[in-house]
Amino acid sequence: MSGLLAHEVVLAGGPRFTAHVDAEAYVVVPAETPADLAAYRRLRRDVFVDEQSMFDASDADEVDEDPRTRVLVARAPDGEVLGGVRLHPSAHPAARAAAGGRDLGWWSGSRLVVARDARTHLGVGAALVRAACASAEEAGALRFDAVVQAQNEVLFRRLGWTVGDPATLHGRPHVRVEWPIGRVQRLVEATKAPLGGLLADLPGAGPGYVGDDGAPVPGSDLVAACDAILPAMVERDPEWAGWCAVLVNVNDLLAMGAEPVGILDALGARDASFARRVLRGLNDAARAWGVPVLGGHTQLGVPAALSVTALGRRAPGLSAAVPGGGGRPGHRLRVTADLGGGWRLGYTGRQWDSSSHRAPAELRALSGVVPALAPTAAKDVSMAGLVGTTGMLAEASGCGAVIDVAAVPTPVGATRGDWLTCFPGFALVTAEEAPRPTTLLPEFLTSAPCGELVAGRGVGLRWPDGVVTEAVAGPVTGMGAA
Repeated sequence: MSGLLAHEVVLAGGPRFTAHVDAEAYVVVPAETPADLAAYRRLRRDVFVDEQSMFDASDADEVDEDPRTRVLVARAPDGEVLGGVRLHPSAHPAARAAAGGRDLGWWSGSRLVVARDARTHLGVGAALVRAACASAEEAGALRFDAVVQAQNEVLFRRLGWTVGDPATLHGRPHVRVEWPIGRVQRLVEATKAPLGGLLADLPGAGPGYVGDDGAPVPGSDLVAACDAILPAMVERDPEWAGWCAVLVNVNDLLAMGAEPVGILDALGARDASFARRVLRGLNDAARAWGVPVLGGHTQLGVPAALSVTALGRRAPGLSAAVPGGGGRPGHRLRVTADLGGGWRLGYTGRQWDSSSHRAPAELRALSGVVPALAPTAAKDVSMAGLVGTTGMLAEASGCGAVIDVAAVPTPVGATRGDWLTCFPGFALVTAEEAPRPTTLLPEFLTSAPCGELVAGRGVGLRWPDGVVTEAVAGPVTGMGAA
């Protein structure tokens, strides 16, 4: 991190080195009662005003009035508040200007305080910091930082924080620290990391299409795609599973510049009644996209299972299917997404439903997106989320990527952290040598440049203050360059 922060963020209380912590001495909880909040404010005044003389009369600021601010306190069994900390969307001027009052996914910790008589052996400060890290990730943060008094640097290092540049606040030496958020890395490791080892020996679609969700059919203008739905989702929400089976396969074709011409389904179900519900959703989606169900297979008396194979024809004007690995360092990244709709009931933060409310004509118009953009590379956003999918495009292109977080089109109803890691319904990540006009795109889509491909590997997130944090350390799938 570079440059001084214009806002005032203070984490105080000396390092605690204790081999044993009495787990029954206190509990860290959200400060949800007026009494807890008042005790936390009094403790801050006692330490920052009276003891340390960092403020003349009060350390209160506008962050205290932000309804999004979370306060955690360490409370003794008798109710005494031994310490507290607050966390909140970053108050950095660059963050506020870029966010426009919305959550940017950049959170900060501040006003960590521990009562004088609780600093000797209880580990209150460390416990509050750990709880703040967990709370920030739960809030959807993709960046969590703080500016702490210099004497606390050792504590934060021991807790796993990255220590950055020094700073001076209130005439005192401070240091910037950052907690490494692993949300995206965990997601790609859970969904995509094993693929390279599993698929290495299978014959592929040929050079140029390694890692793509669809594959050109040799000797033709056809593109084929195949996707399965999680059995748990089929059991939980059979109609939605049927709808999504069509959705994800059509998206795979659209990302390669192919127009869907037909699908085949393979369905396993415990009985005919359950199978009928899955097929109802599949049939509704097929009609909406105007894609005929050419055939398939149905097996009853078995656990729930559903997969769909889709066939598409390369769009007129394209000499080849658009690969996911056609980008190069220096190419700009663009995100084109349907921000309409909302979270699917029961899948908040994980699945955005932008398609079930769209008219058939709108859904069918999506086949013109990739031909209009004419990108060098394209991928539809999958279960690895927007950042993980960008990592796959970069990996297949033999390079890395940097995403400008504030530039990514994001629905009003989603936090930036959730949007960058969810399945978004319809969203494409594309690479382009030069900006393309977007006037030919369907009017209900939002399209914006939001980063670039760079030499190296992995994915970094660039924030409004210019800092780039690591989201994906290296290859997403291990399948290598296309």
